[in-house]
Amino acid sequence: MSKIKIKSAYFCSNCGAQSPKWIGKCPSCGEWNTYVEEIIQNTNISTYKNSLKNKNNLPKPIQDIDFIGEPRINTGNNEINRVLGGGIVPGSLILIGGEPGIGKSTLMLQLSVKANNLKILYVSGEESEQQLRMRAERIGIINKNCFILTETFTDNIFKHINNLKPELVIIDSVQTLQTDTIDSSPGSISQIKECTAEFQRFAKQYGIPVFLIGHITKDGTIAGPKILEHIVDTVLLFEGERHYGYRIIRASKNRFGSTSEIGIFEMQHYGLLEINNPSEILISQKNENFSGIAIAASLEGMRPIFIEVQALVSSAVYGTPQRSTTGFDLRRLSMLLAVLEKKCGFRLGIKDVFINIAGGIRIDDPAIDLAVVSAVLSSTHDISINTKTCFAGEVGLSGEIRPVQRIEQRIKEAQKLGFNNIYISNFNNKNFDNTYKIKIKTVSKIEELFSDLFS
Repeated sequence: MSKIKIKSAYFCSNCGAQSPKWIGKCPSCGEWNTYVEEIIQNTNISTYKNSLKNKNNLPKPIQDIDFIGEPRINTGNNEINRVLGGGIVPGSLILIGGEPGIGKSTLMLQLSVKANNLKILYVSGEESEQQLRMRAERIGIINKNCFILTETFTDNIFKHINNLKPELVIIDSVQTLQTDTIDSSPGSISQIKECTAEFQRFAKQYGIPVFLIGHITKDGTIAGPKILEHIVDTVLLFEGERHYGYRIIRASKNRFGSTSEIGIFEMQHYGLLEINNPSEILISQKNENFSGIAIAASLEGMRPIFIEVQALVSSAVYGTPQRSTTGFDLRRLSMLLAVLEKKCGFRLGIKDVFINIAGGIRIDDPAIDLAVVSAVLSSTHDISINTKTCFAGEVGLSGEIRPVQRIEQRIKEAQKLGFNNIYISNFNNKNFDNTYKIKIKTVSKIEELFSDLFS
């Protein structure tokens, strides 16, 4: 009796490239020792999957293609709608990743039970039905249009989808799925890639959006091959510090909207609470002024966010000065300190400098440079800055204050939050009208900022 020959191949765990034999360096991504062997022997494909075939299309001139604005599906969650660009696009495939225990399953289950206008199928390969019901009870909402399925085989999932006809499908998680077309174990590179491709074909043909929950590695990237992020339409990252109750969802890829928007939640015992005005929670309330604290007028997408920048400058005890940041780029801090010492004459080369963005969030907006510099100078001279003063400006290598975008939106938000003064670049001066009650102070160099702020 002849034996069945098992076919296998080697896949790069970083980019998903395939090779018939093991090689040390991946020719696609250049990483070393990333190839692993997986069984790829094909078995019979189900009849339902065979029906997932794209219709034959003919080439058309672009002007002859009918353009109809795609209606978006309202999730009932304003923060998720904002990050997605106004809602879910029908037929889209969305991947949401985050660290274990950060709240991905809670967020998706909360979306499922609160969307009363949608029939949602929540497929879980990690929790039982009783565990999901307990979590729904803790959230405090039971939706009759939310259906729970505990299954990992894609064949069975597609059969239930065909019978139920849901309007939204949520898979928790993509690493637990398994398809009969691949003989390797669940969570392997080939399984993740094939299962994701199956749901992509399903979403595009039937116009039903699909959420895929994915784990991330210790490096902060989504587990599985990099090609997984190329297959999906949108990649959402759910992040936050474990010691803080705030969670941030942002898009690293979005074919149907901007990747600059963020959504902010607060983890409560009953679920995730939407934060409509994050500036109120990111700025701490104090009864007295402290040195080393400055308020930055930042912008995430179209949303102004005011954050508290904390700085501590002290003498270096161990000889080598320390540079440490939380929520701010360390290389950016080194550049700002070099500008302060070289161009402005502040002796910071023998000082320890620590920067912290209050609230546990990370900001990459260059407009907070002015607030970082002000906080550092405030801590150096031990002089406090008025809590009703904020900053919006980028610092250049020659010490000049560069203009930032959407300055009027930042000024309006500062006035709304009750600030009395805002420091901006002199090149941002656009002859503002007299309707602003807030005092706008323009500076062109760091020396001007120092003399005006600490005079």
